[in-house]
Amino acid sequence: MTPPEPTSARWSRGSTPVFASRHDQRFSYCLHVPENLAPGTPIVVVVHGTERNFLLYRDHLRPFAEEHGVVVLAPLFPAGIIDPGDLHNYKFLDYQGIRYDQVLLSMVDEVAQRYPVDAGQFYLHGFSGGGQFAHRFFYLHPDRLAGVSIGAPGRITRLDDTLPWWLGTADFEKTFGQPIDVEALRRVPVLMVVGDQDVETWEITNPGEPNWMAGAELTGDTRVERLKTLERDFTAHGITVRFELVPGVSHHGSQVLSPVRDFFAELIDARRRGEEPS
Repeated sequence: MTPPEPTSARWSRGSTPVFASRHDQRFSYCLHVPENLAPGTPIVVVVHGTERNFLLYRDHLRPFAEEHGVVVLAPLFPAGIIDPGDLHNYKFLDYQGIRYDQVLLSMVDEVAQRYPVDAGQFYLHGFSGGGQFAHRFFYLHPDRLAGVSIGAPGRITRLDDTLPWWLGTADFEKTFGQPIDVEALRRVPVLMVVGDQDVETWEITNPGEPNWMAGAELTGDTRVERLKTLERDFTAHGITVRFELVPGVSHHGSQVLSPVRDFFAELIDARRRGEEPS
């Protein structure tokens, strides 16, 4: 009689439990792992917004993971790390000595230790606060990204060395210990996505709060306008952008995932054929 499969092995496929990061157990992540994995399986990372609904994003991408043979990694960056009232820690990558980009990279490395994935480059999508994280992570680690999707960020960082971090990149090298490699940014396929009804401003225009800097209002009144500003900024630096304005959608991350799936599917299929991204 064949002995039963260990419980831990059964939970290592499909939608997994939430795992504490071995790098820093204040942070955690969940996965969706297809049953059959080939060597070099791609990783798709999806980063939550302020609500921290990371399980929802993982579950919405479960059919995509099965259809396209990818591992979905959804990190959780809890609110209230160090400062109990803080909601925004991860969005700006560096918060009171915590480097959230390194936290994410450590999670990718952990996944690579357990599964036959391609951890060298992965696909990154973030919505709202996750969109803030995604484009700033892109500035710091373009070499680790096979594609990046920036969804409806309420605050943007322009590639402008005359503006202080995080409005711009004047303090980037001092903050992170390396300059921005614009040529490397140009090699990464970029999607920007936002609903055409994403026009509420109560959360993104809030002078006096800890995630506000004077000058943010100059990038636009709404998330649509601010993402358009970021698109123009990228284009001016020679970075090709696919911009998707989703009709009839307000600030709902699950409702803008269709173009994200299409974007990543094209990139993954092209990579498997050995083609360069267009």
